[in-house]
Amino acid sequence: MAPTKTPAVELDVQGRTVRVSSPDKVYFPARGLTKLDVVEYFLSVGDGILGALIDRPTTLERWPKGVFEGAKMATRADSTGDAFYQKRVPQGAPEYVETARIAFPSGRTADEVCPTELAVVAWAANLGTITFHPWPVSRADVEAPDQMRIDLDPQPGTDFTDAVRVAPVVREVLHEMGMEGWPKTSGGRGLHIFVPIEPQWTFTQARRATIALGREVERRLPEQVTMHWWKEERGRKIFIDYNQMARDRTIASAYSVRANPRATVSAPLRWDEVADAHPDDFDVTTMPARFAEVGDLFAALSAVDGPAYSIRPLLDLADKDERDHGHQDLPYPPEYPKMPGEPKRVQPSKDRDRAR
Repeated sequence: MAPTKTPAVELDVQGRTVRVSSPDKVYFPARGLTKLDVVEYFLSVGDGILGALIDRPTTLERWPKGVFEGAKMATRADSTGDAFYQKRVPQGAPEYVETARIAFPSGRTADEVCPTELAVVAWAANLGTITFHPWPVSRADVEAPDQMRIDLDPQPGTDFTDAVRVAPVVREVLHEMGMEGWPKTSGGRGLHIFVPIEPQWTFTQARRATIALGREVERRLPEQVTMHWWKEERGRKIFIDYNQMARDRTIASAYSVRANPRATVSAPLRWDEVADAHPDDFDVTTMPARFAEVGDLFAALSAVDGPAYSIRPLLDLADKDERDHGHQDLPYPPEYPKMPGEPKRVQPSKDRDRAR
């Protein structure tokens, strides 16, 4: 006899009925967490996850089979993976799922999911979405970033504690530029700092500002921080991944779940918590109680009257770096077309023209 299939569950999400199929399907075997557990987690942090996504074109990271041992992400070269990134709105989406049209570096366009209400998050979670990757733009102007996102990425031999040591210096530089940042765990080994900016700059300018900030932090912490794009040059340091501000590069949103056995989540932090925090402190089971206690620590980033800083001081710093130190642009990711002013895009160990 065939096993009995568990009936779908219908949830009322702010007046919308969202159907959760196979609610007892195990998504995180090591924790015994089901699809329904994940959907209910997102609802428990509803104001937070919606604030992180609202009106932003959003790529869906879908794990419809769950996060099991050996599961792999599909890539351009191998589409047979167990999980995948969905950049175009899925077929058959409900009428309340709105979209925003974005352009890739190639010039092609796509209509991405653009959440406007919590039911969209629940619907996406039913499709296996555990991590949401919103663009740093609003659909009101998809060409003008309104967030600068600083990714402190630990390299081999370093970990989250090393990123934590760098974060106060990032904040110090931001303060000198008249800016403030909001920190969060990545949910993995890194730390993210989000900075709301005026939506009047291009992706190229926002990326240049991020490079200037990273170079200043590197000058202050030369033994701890690197801006080298090529992994063979980074060493045991924290890499400030400036290319996360390039077009079509996104960072996991606050409150997103990460694809690891622990089901950790990307957790907003107060600055006075950063030194003592650890990614494992925040997961699908613990975050609801924390959210109920502290609320949405990233609320200012989505508030209509929230702060928005000028990146002009950082662009001025970039000009000074170019004038005084000869610092030029840095390499873009390999899938990008050659960009104006970009240096030669070749791995240093394979560059025959490089001084030895």
